[in-house]
Amino acid sequence: MEGKQLNVRSIYSFIFLFLLGFKPLVTEAQEPNYVGDDCNSTTTTSLSSAYKTNLISVLSWLSSDAATSKGYNHNSFGNNTPGADAAVYGLYDCRGDVSGYFCQFCVSTASREVLQRCSNRVSAIIWYDFCILRYSNENFFGNVTVDPSWNHTGPKNVSSAEEIQKGEGFMRSLIRKAAVETNQLYYMDGFNLSSTQRRYGLGQCSRDLTNEECTQCLEAMLAKVPKCCEHKLGWFVWSASCLIKYDDYIFYLFPNPASSVSVPDTQIAKQRSGSKAKLLIIGLSVLGAVALLCFSVYCFWFRKRTRSERKTGVRIPDTIRLSSYHNVQTEVTLNPDLPTIPLNTILQSTDNFSEASKLGEGGFGPVYKGILPDGRQIAVKRLSESSGQGSEEFKNEVMFIAKLQHRNLVRLLACCLEEKEKILVYEYMTNASLDFHLFDERKKRQLDWKLRLSIIHGIAKGLLYLHEDSRLKVIHRDIKASNVLLDDEMNPKISDFGLARSFEKGQNQANTRRVMGTYGYMAPEYAMEGLFSVKSDVFSYGVLVLEIICGKKNSGFYLSECGQSLTLYAWKVWCAGKCLELMDPVLEECCVESEVVKCIHIGLLCVQEDAADRPTMSTVVVMLASDMMSLPKPNQPAFSVGRMTLEDASTSKSSKNLSINDVTVSNIFPR
Repeated sequence: MEGKQLNVRSIYSFIFLFLLGFKPLVTEAQEPNYVGDDCNSTTTTSLSSAYKTNLISVLSWLSSDAATSKGYNHNSFGNNTPGADAAVYGLYDCRGDVSGYFCQFCVSTASREVLQRCSNRVSAIIWYDFCILRYSNENFFGNVTVDPSWNHTGPKNVSSAEEIQKGEGFMRSLIRKAAVETNQLYYMDGFNLSSTQRRYGLGQCSRDLTNEECTQCLEAMLAKVPKCCEHKLGWFVWSASCLIKYDDYIFYLFPNPASSVSVPDTQIAKQRSGSKAKLLIIGLSVLGAVALLCFSVYCFWFRKRTRSERKTGVRIPDTIRLSSYHNVQTEVTLNPDLPTIPLNTILQSTDNFSEASKLGEGGFGPVYKGILPDGRQIAVKRLSESSGQGSEEFKNEVMFIAKLQHRNLVRLLACCLEEKEKILVYEYMTNASLDFHLFDERKKRQLDWKLRLSIIHGIAKGLLYLHEDSRLKVIHRDIKASNVLLDDEMNPKISDFGLARSFEKGQNQANTRRVMGTYGYMAPEYAMEGLFSVKSDVFSYGVLVLEIICGKKNSGFYLSECGQSLTLYAWKVWCAGKCLELMDPVLEECCVESEVVKCIHIGLLCVQEDAADRPTMSTVVVMLASDMMSLPKPNQPAFSVGRMTLEDASTSKSSKNLSINDVTVSNIFPR
C-alpha cells in the first residue's frame, strides 16, 4: 500500500512540475510608477479664483472620464468665463497597451499628484509609466512639442555596433507603423537580434496629433538617441507630444491593435491555416493537461481532507477550507504575495510563540514578532480560540488584503491553516503603530509637523485606494491610530481588515444589526443605526486627523469647560478663530500654521453629523494637496457620547465588538 501511495505522489509531483510551464502572466494592481514632471518651465504665480475653480474641474473631469474612455481624451473649462486668464485646457493619454482600470488608476493618481508637485503653476505636465496628464492656460491641443525632451537609460551597454544599427532600423520601422500604417498613433513590437536574443520597442504620440505630426515628433525623438542613448541596451526618450522606448525585455502588456496595412490574400490564407493548426494542437494539449491536473489535485485534496478529519476529529468550516485550498493550489502560482507557510516555520521563527516574541494583543488574538530562516522579520497574528469573531475576521483578512496592494496598506505575506491554527503573517513594521508614538509624551516628540502631515496624507491615500481605486470597494470600519502601522521610514500603512466589508458595484451603504468598531471613532449613523458607508470611514479619518494634530486620544480627551469630546473642542476653537490652541505644544517650533489650520478644517469637515455633508476621500486628498482650493464651512460635529458601559463581560479586550444591543449610552451633550 505504501508503495502505491508513493507512486501516486510521484505522478502528482511530475504533473505539477510539468504544468508549471503553463504559468500565466498576471498583472497586479499597484501604484503607477512616477516618471517625471515639467512644471519648472513656468513661474509660480498667484492664480485667479476662476482659474483655480476651472483647474479643479478639468482634473476631476479627466480622472472620471478615464474610467470609461479608450485611453485618451481632452477637455477645457472656462472658455466662456469672463477674464482672459480663466480658461484651462487639459488632456490625458494612456499608453497604447493600457486601458480600463490601469488607465483610470494612473490618470486619477496623476490628477492628484500634479497639484502637489506643480503647485500654483498655470501649466504643468506629469508622466507615469502608464499615462501622461497635461494642463495649461493656453490651447495646446494638436500642437507638436518636441522640446524640451527628456531621456532615461538602463545600466547595461550595447555589445556591438551591429546591434546599434539593427536597433535603429527596427525603431524606424516601428515609427512608420505607429504614425503611418495604423490610425492608433502607437505601436509596439519586437525583433530577433540573434537566435538567442530579442529586443522590444514602443512608439506613441499624443492622440490629438495627426499622422504627419506624429511622424515629425517620433523622428525628432529618434534623432536625439545618438547623443544620449545609443550605446545603452535600454533607453526611453520622450517629450510632451510623443515617446519612444527600446529594451531587451517585453515591457508592454497587450498586443497591438489591428493594423491597417494590406497583406496579400494568399499570404493571409497560409498564415490562417498554419495558425489554426498550431492553435488546435496547443489548445488540445493545454486542455488535456489542465484537466489531468484538476483531477489529480482533486484526488489529492480529497484524500488529504479525509485523512486530516479522521486524525483531528475536527471539521474545518467549508468557507475557510476553500479559501485556504485556493491559496495553496492557485495563489502560489498566480499571486506570490500570498503563499501558505508551514506551521513548523512559524513556530521556529517565534520561538514557539514565546512571551519574549509577543508584540501585543488584539481582538483577533496575540501578535508575535518572528524571524524567518532567511533573516526577514515578520509579524505573526494568531487567532485566539476565545475570539468569537475570529473565523470571520480571519476570512476577511485573507479575502481583502490578498486582493489589495498599495504602499499605504500593510502587506499580508502568508497564511497558515494547519491543525487547529489560523495564522496570518504580515510584513514587520519596525516603528510599531501610530498610537505607540502619538500618545506617549516622550515618543511623540519625534513626530514633527512635517512627519505628521505626511502621515495624514498617507492614510488619506490608503483610504482613497480602498474606496475608489481598488478592484473592490472596501469599507474598513475600524480606522484608528492603533490600526495605522509605521514602517522604517515612518510611512503609514493601514492594517487590520478583520471588520472590513466590500460593496457591490453601485452600492453606496449597508446596514448591520451588530455594530462592531472602536468607541470614539464610529460615525453616529453607524453607532446608533448600524448604517455604514465610505462616509463612516471618512468620519473615523476626521477623528484621527484631529488626534494627530493635538497628540491626544479622542476617547480620553477631557476639558471640563467644553465636555469630553475632542471633536467638539476642535469645533469650539475653530469657531473662535483660535485653531492653534488645539495643536500639540511640541509642534510650536516646527509647524506651518496655515497647514495646521487647513488640516483642522478638513478634520471638522470629515466629522460632520450628516454623512451627506462629509467629503469623499478623493476630495480630501485633493484638499490636502492643493493650496488653491477654497474649503467649505463645516457644520457642527456629531453629538458627544460621554460614556459607554458594556453589559456583556465577554466582549473582546480590544472593544471591537460593540453591539448596539450591548451598549448603554449616557451623558449626551446637546449640539
